[in-house]
Amino acid sequence: MNHVYFIKSEIKNDWIYVGSTSNLEKRLEQHNKGEVKSTKGHRPFTLIYTETFLTIDEARAREKEIKMKRIEKERIIRSL
Repeated sequence: MNHVYFIKSEIKNDWIYVGSTSNLEKRLEQHNKGEVKSTKGHRPFTLIYTETFLTIDEARAREKEIKMKRIEKERIIRSL
């Protein structure tokens, strides 16, 4: 399966990252080890939200939609 995910920084409460992956466990581990340049300074992270898709293209399209529409990201976060 393929996922869009939200991770929340445990040290910066208002910092949330949105990404997509085909291996959620491995990707979260990479974020927490500091192996992802864009999130390295905000770790550690907690997974707070996921959506599942059949293809990585669908997941990436959804990730892009969420990132382009800040209102959508905020709506999802409020619903948690």
